[in-house]
Amino acid sequence: MSPPTPCRRRALPVLTAALAALLYGLAPPAAADDGPADWTARPAGSGTGRDARARPAGSGTGRDARPYVYLEGTPGTVLQDRLAVTNSGRTPLTVRLRGDGRAGGWIRFAEDTVTVPARTRADVPLALTVPPDAVPGDASGEAVAIGGGEEIRVPVRVRTVGPTLAALTVEDVEVSGGAIRYALVNRGNAMLRPRLAVRAEGVFGTLLDRPERPLPLELAPGRRAERTEPWPDAPALDAVTVRLRVTAPGGVRDEAAASATYLPVGPAVGGGLLLLGGLAVFASGAYRRRRRTGRAAPRPTTVDAQPPVATEPLLKAGAKT
Repeated sequence: MSPPTPCRRRALPVLTAALAALLYGLAPPAAADDGPADWTARPAGSGTGRDARARPAGSGTGRDARPYVYLEGTPGTVLQDRLAVTNSGRTPLTVRLRGDGRAGGWIRFAEDTVTVPARTRADVPLALTVPPDAVPGDASGEAVAIGGGEEIRVPVRVRTVGPTLAALTVEDVEVSGGAIRYALVNRGNAMLRPRLAVRAEGVFGTLLDRPERPLPLELAPGRRAERTEPWPDAPALDAVTVRLRVTAPGGVRDEAAASATYLPVGPAVGGGLLLLGGLAVFASGAYRRRRRTGRAAPRPTTVDAQPPVATEPLLKAGAKT
């Protein structure tokens, strides 16, 4: 067989490509997937990814799209927004709406259940009522849309406007063994990041002096946190007073103290047993002496009284003889 000529070599790639195209055209087309309805739920005005086709008119796109519902108001006010539910599937879709979390619990939808036609978007109004007793600060939650076997959560952020009060107390300080237990309580309406300093004084001077340091704790308004401060080198014999000082940004400051007495366990127990033994020996000896004294004491004798002897007549009789 003669080697291929240059013309044949150039024709081989062309024939290969033509054969591949022919085989591709003869292959059956992929069946369309008519699975569950494709839908998304976002705050009205968002327009990123696959829900870009369903954003409200005039809504932002790209970086201007809203990632979550954000509302701001004073206690007792009613704030309004809309939640866009998009059904890009081929069949109608029924969606249930509810709120979750702290701020989500303040939400009420115009309709708790909405049916969205195929390839349609529904903008559902929502009203968020800030509680009259809400403290100034931030609260978070979620608007939840459930339908078609899926659940989508839309973040909700609410800022309550008003004067801010920062207050923090340290309570229930207790010293036991190698640990100092205490509780921190946020008495204000601002989020606090406390700092702690610890100092312990004994009979002969300072036993513990830990400078102020930040605690790995963020304390929300009204929250209480019980904590333990380790003291591995606590004294074996001493009377101590432990003082805790807590601070937080905004001029927050509070102090509390507790006292404790440390005694060696072994000597204390041994001394107590020795004392009890001595008392027992003393009591036993005293009891035995009482019994011996009672036995040696003579019994009193009783003498029967006799009538007096009449001697005077006898004397008289003798005198006559």
